[in-house]
Amino acid sequence: MEHIELHKLRSGEHIGKKVAVCGWVRTSRDSKNVAFAELNDGSELNHMQIVFDKAKFDDKTLAPMLALGSALRVVGTVEKGMKDESVEILAESAELLGGSDVSYPLQKKRHTMEFLRTIPHLRVRTNTFNAVFRVRSELSYAIHEFFHKNGYYYVHSPIITGSDCEGAGEVFKVTTVGYDPSIKSEEEYNKKDFFGRSAGLTVSGQLEGEVMATALGKIYTFGPTFRAENSNTPRHAAEFWQVEPEVAFADIDDIIGIATDMIKSIIAHLLEHCAPELAFFDERFEHGLLAKLRHVVDSDFARIDYADAIEVLKKSGKQFVYPVEWGLDLQTEHERYLTDEYFKKPVFVVNYPRKIKSFYMKQNPDGKTVAATDLLVPGVGEIIGCSEREADYDKLLKEITDRGMKLSDYADYLDLRKFGSVPHSGFGLGLERMLMYVTGMANIRDVIEYPRTKDDLK
Repeated sequence: MEHIELHKLRSGEHIGKKVAVCGWVRTSRDSKNVAFAELNDGSELNHMQIVFDKAKFDDKTLAPMLALGSALRVVGTVEKGMKDESVEILAESAELLGGSDVSYPLQKKRHTMEFLRTIPHLRVRTNTFNAVFRVRSELSYAIHEFFHKNGYYYVHSPIITGSDCEGAGEVFKVTTVGYDPSIKSEEEYNKKDFFGRSAGLTVSGQLEGEVMATALGKIYTFGPTFRAENSNTPRHAAEFWQVEPEVAFADIDDIIGIATDMIKSIIAHLLEHCAPELAFFDERFEHGLLAKLRHVVDSDFARIDYADAIEVLKKSGKQFVYPVEWGLDLQTEHERYLTDEYFKKPVFVVNYPRKIKSFYMKQNPDGKTVAATDLLVPGVGEIIGCSEREADYDKLLKEITDRGMKLSDYADYLDLRKFGSVPHSGFGLGLERMLMYVTGMANIRDVIEYPRTKDDLK
């Protein structure tokens, strides 16, 4: 008999029928005449109760089947449960597919997030992480769906690259050359390497995305990116996934509109397709989460100029740890005040000082600011970095030169400004930060299967 995924039994159409199911024991309890096991096969967040009549199962056979973490195949009859609309299975026979024992670390007690991070290979079996990765999957699908239905092409930018898109120097080096004391210079080292030059893991697919957008019009990349950033915060990881659309013939206002539409679309999708998981997070992690998400879908996003945001922060009466001055970047505490207390909804901060933003951003007529914006959201802070790209060859060349960047690394990028340059814009959305926002999870380490952070490569 072919086994049926547990979520398919919820409709009630199988009541009274014999079925075969498989899954792992999440919890169990035993009594004199009956034993119960809560089974989960990964097809839904909720567990299926299996009822074992001990007249049909001797204790010696049944005991290992009730061990937490054990994998079972059960044949039995589907019956209505004690709760409304619930079902359970009255077991007629059962097979132990894979046993477990008392050393299984997920026993019947509350485990801290810190402890669960030490066992990433098992923590997904908890309700919390089962829900996290279910939402992560659906969120990824919703992102692809949004761009596909709006006429974007999905492109794959290289993971190994010779340039640092952000110009910040936070690149993981890729090399096949081990330690060799005979090598006397970096130039000699690079010549011996696989590519004959320095290479690293990509920090962004943007530069390659711009290449594709100047031929295809509207594209997006969606893949892993890497930052060797020594930031031990709940929002930073060395490896994360990023969504990066690039749109030709679009200015800063156009791309803000696109970003707004995307955020609303993917949240609406999750509210429809991940209702049990979001209800779980609302109850356990962030009370009011569902109301917050519905509010985002139904309301307009705020917009404020960077200079005005600085004035709002100065007049707030708050004692911030980091200084608030024009020309300084906004810190998380500043972003949280703007979103959580002042606007109480997502806000685009627009027209940042030129010197604190990346080289590729379009310079505004004032010469001091760039056409850049960050989307800040309550509870997380920055979730999207967005800008119109500098389309003027001379201005871009000067910016690269003034910042001491290597011109040969950006020759192709500069060519785009020589041959049919057009206004174009794009943004980057960190998948994990978006996932934190829609689940209420407070630490980026808890929305990635295997988080990569400073001094941690488990």
